[in-house]
Amino acid sequence: MKVAIIGGGAAGIFAAISAKTHHPEAVVEVFEKSDRLLGKVKISGGGRCNVTHHCDRISEMVKNYPRGDKFLKKVFGQFFTKDTIAFYESRSVSLKVESDGRMFPVTDNSQSIIDCLLQEAQRLKVKIQMNQRIKSMAVENEKVKLSFPNRTETFDKVIVATGGSPNKKGLEWLESLGLSIVNPVPSLFTFNLPKDPIRDLMGLAVENAFVKIQGTKWKAEGPLLITHWGMSGPAVLRLSAFAAEWLSQEGYNYQVVVNWLNEPNEEIVRTTLNSWKTEHPKKKIINLGFDGIPNRLWAFLLTKSGIDTEQNIIDIPKKDINRLINHLTNDVYEAKGKTTFKEEFVTCGGVDLSEVNSKSMQSKKHPQLYFAGEVLNIDGVTGGFNFQAAWSTGFVAGKLLD
Repeated sequence: MKVAIIGGGAAGIFAAISAKTHHPEAVVEVFEKSDRLLGKVKISGGGRCNVTHHCDRISEMVKNYPRGDKFLKKVFGQFFTKDTIAFYESRSVSLKVESDGRMFPVTDNSQSIIDCLLQEAQRLKVKIQMNQRIKSMAVENEKVKLSFPNRTETFDKVIVATGGSPNKKGLEWLESLGLSIVNPVPSLFTFNLPKDPIRDLMGLAVENAFVKIQGTKWKAEGPLLITHWGMSGPAVLRLSAFAAEWLSQEGYNYQVVVNWLNEPNEEIVRTTLNSWKTEHPKKKIINLGFDGIPNRLWAFLLTKSGIDTEQNIIDIPKKDINRLINHLTNDVYEAKGKTTFKEEFVTCGGVDLSEVNSKSMQSKKHPQLYFAGEVLNIDGVTGGFNFQAAWSTGFVAGKLLD
């Protein structure tokens, strides 16, 4: 059996290893269009590679995938986080768990993962060819014909692991085979807040904020980071992922609502402020504050509410207190455009999952074709979830070639 894997990223290399492991008699070749392999592995997690997430329950794991959650339940049943951990640790790459559940190699160096994968591919005698751009693909006589700029080759099976495409044009070669393609749009990105003064607080982080897109069901909570462009951090990235399609349709013009305290009950906030008036009447408002609200943000919100930061709490009028409560729990920002979160660039969209067998990653229209990774309409939030989807779909695609 002659097998081609198109794409030398995480899903493609893992699919090649799986194919050669489960079908040692097969000739397995990887074709990568660029001059480097595992590019996203190299830069992910700030160069540390967020390999997976420490989650041992499939039902909990799939909640981190805005698209593909039901599909992945069957895939994860065959290769899950424990299998990823076992794969690397059995090859002398130990992983560690951080406080938020993300898992990294103990070396804190993505090269450990890259070396492990490429050494395993070499050991199994997987053929890897670089700078091999494929012009077209055709299915003829139960074979797959790949056309390169200077030649044509025929394969028994092909695993497509080309990664996400920023637009539908990049997937037209698959659409030409009669495959349904869900229009790709960016999934993980930071919120752009043009000219908003909150950007002056760049670098400031709030550990537990609640964020939503006004007028929609989309919401998220967790750490929020103020950046030079606007807002980022896990809460914002998660929100951008789940609302990706809606945000694209809206042309990325929307309103972001932040509850800096992650406290849904405004009366609790009011009670706290009133207690300060009783307990600390002569204290300056700037010297008071809420747990979890950094000093610079507290000063910013006071000023935004029209309150003199040097004013004593007892002297602040009720209308100013009401504005402050609103800004603490219902702070609205105008967002326009988007800023790519480059380390974790992810797209939603791709090959429609209804046309792929979740038990084998096999195309329902063309049994000779299989898919793995982000070329499928699957995407996860940041935290190791996209790599786990790549390892799992790659493993299943390579294993179940028949």
